Amino acid sequence: MQLKINNLKSIINGAFSLLVCLAAGSVSAQEIINTEVEEEVAQATDKPLTTGTTFKVDGVAAVVGEYVILESDIDQAIESLKQQKVETQDLSNCKVLDKLMEDKLYAHHAVIDSVSISEDQVRSYTQQQIDYFINQLGSEEKVLRFYRKEKMSDLRKDLFELNRNQELAKAMQQKIVEEIEVTPEEIREYYKQLEQDGLPQFGVELEISKIQIIPEVPQEEKDKVIEQLNGYRNDIVENGSSFATKAVLWSEDESTRGDGGLIRDVDRKSQFVKEFRDVAFSLQEGEVSKPFETEFGYHIIKVEKIRGQKIDLRHILRIPKVTSEAEAAAKEKIDKIKSRIEAGEITFEEAAKEFSDEKETASDGGIMINPVTQDRMFELKNLPTELYPKVQNLKEGEVSIPFNNPTRTGKTRYEIYTVSDRIEEHEADFVIDYVKIKNFALQAKQIKAIEKWQNEKIAETYIKLNGDYRSCDYTSNWKKN
Repeated sequence: MQLKINNLKSIINGAFSLLVCLAAGSVSAQEIINTEVEEEVAQATDKPLTTGTTFKVDGVAAVVGEYVILESDIDQAIESLKQQKVETQDLSNCKVLDKLMEDKLYAHHAVIDSVSISEDQVRSYTQQQIDYFINQLGSEEKVLRFYRKEKMSDLRKDLFELNRNQELAKAMQQKIVEEIEVTPEEIREYYKQLEQDGLPQFGVELEISKIQIIPEVPQEEKDKVIEQLNGYRNDIVENGSSFATKAVLWSEDESTRGDGGLIRDVDRKSQFVKEFRDVAFSLQEGEVSKPFETEFGYHIIKVEKIRGQKIDLRHILRIPKVTSEAEAAAKEKIDKIKSRIEAGEITFEEAAKEFSDEKETASDGGIMINPVTQDRMFELKNLPTELYPKVQNLKEGEVSIPFNNPTRTGKTRYEIYTVSDRIEEHEADFVIDYVKIKNFALQAKQIKAIEKWQNEKIAETYIKLNGDYRSCDYTSNWKKN
């Protein structure tokens, strides 16, 4: 269970990205390679390099700033993709190295520019990936065999470094483009260019609304976990018991339980639910909160350390159980709502505002917002896999059958959907598709800014290519010709 607002799809995508972007660990100096010295290059990935340190270049594909990329990293990435049944015949070593060097360039300058990321969130995400791998392959032993590791701690360490570097790269990219905007005139000019080059075709688009009913947790179940948490708290506050030990024994947050509920580097912008942040920042150092509720369950928090605008804390989570009777009542409720809508007693919009348990959509009559474009329209072919089969054949105004769409922690959520508007496949139109055209124009401007940044940073960054990798055709000027 994660306090971060995330979903399984992003975990899976992140796991897949790891297979493409496997890379070596970091080292600490710019003066790295001397091709005349015959020391073992394997040390380069295990020990910090200081100015004047030299290594034999066998096995080193490239060096970007503080990062060494080994040929084995490239081979492992391609082999992993093959084992995942991903088509790799057009994926050359040069292309893989090109991508790895780009990521390392971002990560290198993110460190130089003191771009901050939450290492605790990286650690939490890494655990989600490991859990996903175990679920897919069947056991820890099979995961270790697949990744050729002896211990799970070794795999966790490597995945953590990979995720950390990727987060640094993403944060650096975001910093480059964070202040870039497009004016109405730039959008018009972009559309005019599209008209000259050939307007794109947009597929079928849907405006989708939904109603969500969540089974009600019985009060006695809530009271039970509150009583448990109060018991832990009293034992900690009055008897000096260890909060960390209580978390290991009783917390239902799998991602932090092994570390005694520890979460480091929490600030007011961290991606935790509001209720959790509000309580965390209301406590003094060493203070233990009373039980409080979030969408994930009930918690108690202890603030371990306050460091300026950031805090380290521990927490214990307990999740009240939903009874089968409560689930049956929720199913009956959504069935009745659907029947009333179809009988014309109430509109879908009215029902969403009155009954839906999803606050984000209920106030707008159930209308969903596309998280990519931030408008109301979803292109049918790009719908999330869990949503596509529920709405693909719906006619405008038709109501879907009720579905159970479980939460990340497996809690039941019953949902019904309707298509409130449908636009058939069409050529791009400045008025109808203004939001999409604006986003395209913004992306084009951002790409130019990133390309400019890359060219400038490549010119000033230590880059070393070895062997056949000097003759590759790269998308960026890594050879500095």
